[in-house]
Parts: sequence; C-alpha cells; structure tokens
Amino acid sequence: MDVFLTLADELHFGRTAERLHLSQARVSQVVRKLERAIGAALFERTTRTVSLTPVGSGLREDLTHARDLFRTAIERAQAAARGTGGVLRVGFLGALGHEIRPLIEEFRSRHQNISVALVESRLSDPLGPLRAHEVDAQILWLPVTESDLTVGPVVLTEGRVLAVPAGSCMAGLGSVAWEELGGYRVADLGSLAPSYWVESLTPRRTPAGRLVKRGPTARTLQEVLALVGDGQVVSPLHQHSTRYFPYPDITYLPIRDAPAAQWALVWPSRDRNELVRAFAQVVRELRPCRAETA
Repeated sequence: MDVFLTLADELHFGRTAERLHLSQARVSQVVRKLERAIGAALFERTTRTVSLTPVGSGLREDLTHARDLFRTAIERAQAAARGTGGVLRVGFLGALGHEIRPLIEEFRSRHQNISVALVESRLSDPLGPLRAHEVDAQILWLPVTESDLTVGPVVLTEGRVLAVPAGSCMAGLGSVAWEELGGYRVADLGSLAPSYWVESLTPRRTPAGRLVKRGPTARTLQEVLALVGDGQVVSPLHQHSTRYFPYPDITYLPIRDAPAAQWALVWPSRDRNELVRAFAQVVRELRPCRAETA
C-alpha cells in the first residue's frame, strides 16, 4: 500500500524510491505485482511522465480512506493505553500559533484529558501537512478552494497593512488606499504561497485598472521584509505582522479600503476526527479573535 500511495502522490519512480528508501527496480516490481493481482494497469507510463489510470485513481481514493481509518484506530488505541483522551494536532502558519492561544486554552479547559500539539507549516506548502496527515486541522487564510478540504469556523479576522520603507515618503502617511499601489513596486510572492492567496494579497491591478509592478521575488516572509527594509519594494501584509515584526526600517500603514482578512479552521473532508469537531465547536462558541490595530 505504501509504495502505491507514495507513487500516486509523487508520480515519479525516482522520487518514490528515494522517499521509501528503496531501489527504483523494487518500486516497479511492487507496482507490477499489484497490477497483476488487480488485473488492470494502475499507472500510465511514458518516457517523461507517470499518471494514474481511472482504476488507479479509484484505488488511491479507497486506500487513502482505509489508511486514514487505520491510523485513527491506532491513535485511539494508543490513547486508551496511555489512559488519556488523545492528541489534537493543530497546524499554523507564522505567528498564528500565538493568535489562537485563547482558543487553545479554552479547549484545554474543557477537555483536560486531551493534549494539543501546535505544528508550524511552511507558507510555500500550507496544505502539505494536512494531506500527509501530519496535523489533524490547520489554521489557514481564506479563501481555501480545495475540493478535498472542509473549511470550518473563522478563527481570526484582521485588517491589512502596507509595509513600506521607514525612510520613504510614504512612511509619513497615516494610511493608504489600494489605488496607491499602482505607483510602486511590490514583492513578487509567486513562489511564497498558493496563487489564489497571492492574487488576493497583491492584486495585479488597482481598482482603477493601473498595473501593479512586481519584483523582485521573495521566497519567505523574512525575505519580503528584508526587501521592504532595503527600499526595493512595498508589500501588503496581514495586520498581525505589525505585532510580530516591528522592524525599525519598516513602517506599517493600514490599507483603508482593503477587505478584512480571515483565517479559518480547515480539515480533510473525509476525516471523522472527533477532536477536530470538538475544537471547531469551541471556535464557534467563542467570538473569533481580532488582531490588534497598528
């Protein structure tokens, strides 16, 4: 099962072999044996690509579900053996682990036999931990438009700010409007986050249709802030950045007409994790957090 599911994820025999610490020949052998047992090809192979056949896609879905059930059963058995109620693994990005502290504390007060583990995820791969079952739920910035994920209650609502060089003429302004981005260059976040996040944070055009220039590219949030501090770019960011990244060479200006940003609890749709549902209930009952204003 592991060989098939890993190859279905990677669609590359070499990377599959590397992940599983096997030879490519062994991976091919296992796949051929499985195909003979089923009586149908599971993968379409060419000299350049590997793709799932319809039969392979169906098998992947069924085996993924079976694997999830198996892991959940093992975790419950381990929790029972320890005499505890289990562990809830909550993923977060950047500083959001601090922003959700009141929710974590309330959940612990209601479920004192449940442990909560906070797991940081990379902004460049925010959905990876969910799909790899490394976390049970993830705090993610909306929108999330993935068909296999359920978007739960909103955890945090906050404004948006524009990070500008502290020595620039913009730094003396009390606030800015989206339209003013048309006169400046913003950091290119194309490799930093999913495309629909990048477009919602840094639109390609202003409301009046002016082109928003992009570049240079930033691969991490710290690179974005370094580019701003160096005077090369300005960059729209979320309000909580003002609390956690108060650098002396950066000034944060509220964006007056920016829609509020929301972060929500997200989990795999096919999972039936009661701990996630219990945490979601706590979020629904409490008022969503709001980041402090600058």
